[in-house]
Amino acid sequence: MKNSYSTFSIAGIARTTLLAAILTVSANADTKLAIIDLKKVFDGYFKTKLADTQLKERATDAEKVMKGLGDDFQKTNEEYKKLVDSSNDQAVSADERDKRKKAAEGKLVELQEIDKSVTQFRRQTQSTLDEQKRRMRDNILKEIREIVTAQAKAGAFTAVIDIAADSVNQTPVLLYTNGENDITTTVLTALNEKAPAGALDTKPLDAPVKATAEPKSDKK
Repeated sequence: MKNSYSTFSIAGIARTTLLAAILTVSANADTKLAIIDLKKVFDGYFKTKLADTQLKERATDAEKVMKGLGDDFQKTNEEYKKLVDSSNDQAVSADERDKRKKAAEGKLVELQEIDKSVTQFRRQTQSTLDEQKRRMRDNILKEIREIVTAQAKAGAFTAVIDIAADSVNQTPVLLYTNGENDITTTVLTALNEKAPAGALDTKPLDAPVKATAEPKSDKK
């Protein structure tokens, strides 16, 4: 992932509802709006950084297992190729060639089982990581929204607009603001009040968690 915001993608949250709310409250002369950069808050929240680290650790563990399966696959594949080659050795008797051919067939079955295990592990791992990512994102957004709500009530704001939000056409929802009533820093400070030492120094992941490529065999 390029950053936490893209990892736990929140750009599509309530776009239509947000636009409708802006149009509704703007018609009221007593409207008092606040703005927030939800991307900045989300990325800057220490729990987002910790979640990124946890996902990275789990992905690393999965990669180690995948490497082990891949090594087993390659080893078995080499053994299979040798058995196939030896089964075609005209220097040995026909009975010996048949014996080696059956051994090669058995090794092929073993190779196919490993191949199946690799595919199943990759799919299961990707599904698990995606679910963990979704759950972490939802929990983080819930906590952010609670703080935003508290700050909005404290400031007697009618609504809080996310200046980082995009429309369904990937264009900014809010085209202009004079910067007044920006609660971004206030919300982020409140969220990070109880951040553990060093938690805010954690760097986000550089790329989305993805399963490694499936090993290739030389089945004949």
